[in-house]
Amino acid sequence: MEKLSSAVYEFIKAYVREEDIVLEEPMCKHTTFRVGGRAQALVQISSIRQLEKLIPYFKMTGVPYFILGNGSNLLVGDKGYKGIVLQIGNKMSTVTREGACIRAGAGLPMIQAARYAQENGLSGLEFASGIPGTLGGGVVMNAGAYGGEMKQVVKEVTVLSDQGEILTLDNASMEFGYRTSVIKNRPFVVIGTVLALTPGGKDEILKRMEELAEKRREKQPLAYASAGSTFKRPEGYFAGKLIMDAGLKGYRVGGAMVSEKHCGFVINTGNATAADVARVIWEVQEKVKDKFGVTLEREVIFLGDF
Repeated sequence: MEKLSSAVYEFIKAYVREEDIVLEEPMCKHTTFRVGGRAQALVQISSIRQLEKLIPYFKMTGVPYFILGNGSNLLVGDKGYKGIVLQIGNKMSTVTREGACIRAGAGLPMIQAARYAQENGLSGLEFASGIPGTLGGGVVMNAGAYGGEMKQVVKEVTVLSDQGEILTLDNASMEFGYRTSVIKNRPFVVIGTVLALTPGGKDEILKRMEELAEKRREKQPLAYASAGSTFKRPEGYFAGKLIMDAGLKGYRVGGAMVSEKHCGFVINTGNATAADVARVIWEVQEKVKDKFGVTLEREVIFLGDF
């Protein structure tokens, strides 16, 4: 892969500590699928100012970049990504309580946000207690589970435009839909959010979280690397049932397989390549379309060269 230019590297280094810049980083280390080639560089973001400087520069110079949270909804190609990955993680994960609200950085894991809410006697985030992404990613895709989703609790979202402007969007401005939001179609980066919750009993909230955790253990292939639900739910159907009824339970290419425990999950059985995973996804889409006339839309984002 073509190396990052020295001019771009020097610009990044002017705002980011050298130890937070990793050149030619294998992306298999940063996705829950545990597959993927190298990015030209991975930059650990620790401040809003860094984003304010880097993103307008990348836009102006045409340098491709990708915003990464926990990599829980991402498949990076085996040939890697010719661009820069900006990871918003634990260095932007502060969380504070403001009455019945929580104010948190985009890098805070959703699981930790749910735990913080429970510890503070705030209900409404129980559904998020098993979602492996960050709040930033959860807001972008309106993440949800077991009848709950982010649009039910988001009060406002702070974003950075690709011009370096900080904006605050209220719930209505977010245009939340099923696994989508306005940010999916706009050049915005989530840097923080305020969640409006409801006071409740800590024990009751914990009990609900434990009940949901048990459901996940029963129904989901948690022992394997995956990106969670691979496909969106088609209107009027369940993706997992369509896949099972198409005879694809256990369908396998190399180390990638349609889970036998839950057909809505494509899993890495241990030695999959990104190409294996992508092939299983494409084959499932094709076979379900042929058999039932239903188009399965991916939840998983494809990045880089396959």
